[in-house]
Amino acid sequence: MTSVLVVGYDPHAIPGVDADALGAALDQELVRFGALGIDAAAALVVAGESAEPTLVAALARRPWDVVVVGGGIRKTEALLPLFEQIVNLVRRHAPRAAVAFNTDIGDTVEAAQRWL
Repeated sequence: MTSVLVVGYDPHAIPGVDADALGAALDQELVRFGALGIDAAAALVVAGESAEPTLVAALARRPWDVVVVGGGIRKTEALLPLFEQIVNLVRRHAPRAAVAFNTDIGDTVEAAQRWL
C-alpha cells in the first residue's frame, strides 16, 4: 500500500492558534488519504531538541513513499533551521521517499499526489 508521512508543526506549541481546529483539519486530510487507499500518518514536531527524535521515530515506522512537509514549517522564516533539519533527516532516514510541500493543511493530499 502507498504510504505518506505528513510532517507538521505541533499546533499546541503555537501561541494564539486554535490547535483543535488545526488538528481537526489534519485529521480530515488523513481521512482523505484513506479514502484514496493511501496509508497516511502525521508527525508533529516543535523546534528544539525534541524535533529530531520525534521525526526519526516516525520515519523509522515504515518505508514511506512520500514525506509531505507542511507549509507552516516551510513558510515561517523563524523555522528555517527546523525546515532544513527536516529535509536532511528525510534524506538520511527515508532516502527512497519523495519530498513534497503543501501550502496549507487543506492541500496535503494534492501535494503528496504530485509524487505518487
